[in-house]
Amino acid sequence: MTAQLERNAGTEVRVVKLGANIGARVDGVRLSGDLDAETVARIRSALLTHKVIFFRDQQHLDDAGQLAFAQLLGDLTLAHPTVRNKDNANILPIDSDYSKANSWHTDVTFVDRVPAISVLRAVQLPEYGGTTTWASTVSAYEKLPASLKALVDSLWAVHTNAYDYAANVDEARIGGVDVKFQQYREEFVSDVYETEHPVVRVHPETGERALLLGHFVKRLVGLTSTESQAVFQLLQNRVTQLENTVRWSWQDGDLAIWDNRATQHYAVADYDDLPRRLHRVTLAGDVPVSIDGVRSTTRTGDASHYSTVS
Repeated sequence: MTAQLERNAGTEVRVVKLGANIGARVDGVRLSGDLDAETVARIRSALLTHKVIFFRDQQHLDDAGQLAFAQLLGDLTLAHPTVRNKDNANILPIDSDYSKANSWHTDVTFVDRVPAISVLRAVQLPEYGGTTTWASTVSAYEKLPASLKALVDSLWAVHTNAYDYAANVDEARIGGVDVKFQQYREEFVSDVYETEHPVVRVHPETGERALLLGHFVKRLVGLTSTESQAVFQLLQNRVTQLENTVRWSWQDGDLAIWDNRATQHYAVADYDDLPRRLHRVTLAGDVPVSIDGVRSTTRTGDASHYSTVS
């Protein structure tokens, strides 16, 4: 591991790189809504460079503190376009009682205004398992051979929240009656969204090119369903190559921030029926743009209630 030391206002901010292509741990920062502008800039710089960054020992944070800190990085979205949180409109509980995000995805790609940044805080962790893995969609694109880049540069995909749940739920739930899980699924698709995104988007801050895929993809525009699945799986496999990933073992007090415009993630469901709960806050993003400057297009649904466009 390598480290970069940065001094700011008497505090030593230490950025520890965790992998060649993605991931860093940031030490020496006590997160709050009162951080000075230079420290916030250092955090944002580390995020853009490493795609996902981790903070240990943030036990002092509660929901209010998490929100106050997150707002230093951007404008808040609602918790989710369809899933409501009666306790706090801006926080989405990632609760194993209702769902398990054990499928590769980028958050909320079924709307036109894909969130820019996600901030996830550990609330209750299982005794074992429950790690999360992130993949760099920038690294995945950069490593494509020229022939594949020529193909994907002009491809578009339709993303929807009414995706194939049956392909992603764990077998223990199939054939049984899980009322909480069923209710969550029904709320998730209570309003249906479909958006056409470029398969390769240009990052609005770094200018990097990234693959925009994940489990919300319904099909690739202009291809048959069989062709879509074949090309999609080919590209997805490139994203999730182990060299493009970093895996985080959660501890009490941990907080993760990832660039949703440059990553996918997968919550590993290897903790049996133990309780696991994390709170996610998302920050408003832009409408993705293809390499030739064309913006994503909404096909079904209006997400203006969910988020502004950054």
